[in-house]
Amino acid sequence: MATAAEIEALFDDEVKSLHPSIYSPLEKAAIWFAVAVFAIISFGLIFANDVFWTDGLKPIVWDPIVKDAGSAGDAGYSPENTALYATTVLMSVVILQAVFRKMNLPADDRMMFALISWVILAPVLRVLEDSDFFNSDLDWLLISPVIHIHLAIWLVGTAFISHQLASKWDGSTEDDDREKSRTVLFITLGLLLFLHWSLLYQPSYSSHPDMDKMWISIGFPVALYVLFWILVRCADWPALTRGLIAFGSATSVLGLFHWFQFLASPWQQESGRVVESQPLWPAFIVLGLPAIVCYYLYRYGKDDARHMSLTDYEPGVLPGGITLKAWEEAGEKVADHPVEQLSRKALLANPMVLAMVFGQLCDGFATMVGIDLFGYGEKHPVSDAVIQFGIGIADSMGIEPLMESSNPPGAWLFAIVKACLVAAIVWLFIEMRVERRQIHMRMLIVLAVLIVGLAPGLRDIGRLTLDV
Repeated sequence: MATAAEIEALFDDEVKSLHPSIYSPLEKAAIWFAVAVFAIISFGLIFANDVFWTDGLKPIVWDPIVKDAGSAGDAGYSPENTALYATTVLMSVVILQAVFRKMNLPADDRMMFALISWVILAPVLRVLEDSDFFNSDLDWLLISPVIHIHLAIWLVGTAFISHQLASKWDGSTEDDDREKSRTVLFITLGLLLFLHWSLLYQPSYSSHPDMDKMWISIGFPVALYVLFWILVRCADWPALTRGLIAFGSATSVLGLFHWFQFLASPWQQESGRVVESQPLWPAFIVLGLPAIVCYYLYRYGKDDARHMSLTDYEPGVLPGGITLKAWEEAGEKVADHPVEQLSRKALLANPMVLAMVFGQLCDGFATMVGIDLFGYGEKHPVSDAVIQFGIGIADSMGIEPLMESSNPPGAWLFAIVKACLVAAIVWLFIEMRVERRQIHMRMLIVLAVLIVGLAPGLRDIGRLTLDV
């Protein structure tokens, strides 16, 4: 059997893939297209405000945000803004992966864990907005898509500060260097955590003068402890990813303690609605079932993932310099390479795949429980079309409405579609091979899938649990 080095030697005479620092023609076109669109919109807002804003972006983007942030809340998505957001996400993935690659930012499992902590932060804050915690001067910052831009600013700022202040100690095994890095990051990110609390949470306390603050008063010290604990546990991580996961986790914990406060003593809702019940059992279904699936996927793939880590190759990533076209044309010649032998099972235990599986299943189950059992509604037109089709099937079969729902159950079909979708995504990922220069693209695609899967799923289960 040929060794990995011997297999890679077969590609010595092949055309090499582009150097990571070089933009491809597609990336150049996407960047210049984005610059042109930004320039056109900017000039349009200045010189043709009625066309670009009053009759353009305002009714499509801004009015739904204002309506969602109001006492009525839950403004639905339209086909126009759904298409706009989807196009923006796609363009952002193409452009940002090129920029991140050129900047040589990490795109490994550690970075994936760090980004997941920020994906969790978004629904934590969004559910607090749903509970009418934030005052009217701040709540628009917690509405999609503004919340993603808002948190992206915090993310970039945290990454920049962490890298600038502590990256000089990256890779050092000296105890003094690690202590300096930990101390600098803890003090700096601790102050940043206080700033986060001061800007988002503290101004809203005055809107709830009768609110009990027992859990809230515990939350900040616990968040500081989580910040310090993660900095200690991740001592060998690069400063950038270490700072991101520590701050993202600490701010998520800070928000969750405000959830606990609402569970203990709900504050007054702007709509005048009274919280009647706060069921915990949906969380066990919505979070438990996806966790079980992920556990078995991890068990199935962990041995190959461990073996792959010993080979110094990444699952699904081709050796440096080899193009995807050349690899595919080699056929059976590369069958004995570790990337082909181990990637399929190893990817099943990879944080990217597990996070996507958990997020999509969580979203599907949360939507099914919330709509079919608790009478919630669906905001997204495509998802709602699937649910309405499911209602039609249930109605034709003579199935009666369940519990508080006024319609026959239909979100069960959405959960099935989500399960089929995630199965297709997993199959695609375990079969897909990417060039070394494409690892940032793969990571950002996963991040986009998490934003539209894990984030709404956690928001749904948060709303169910808090009854908001």
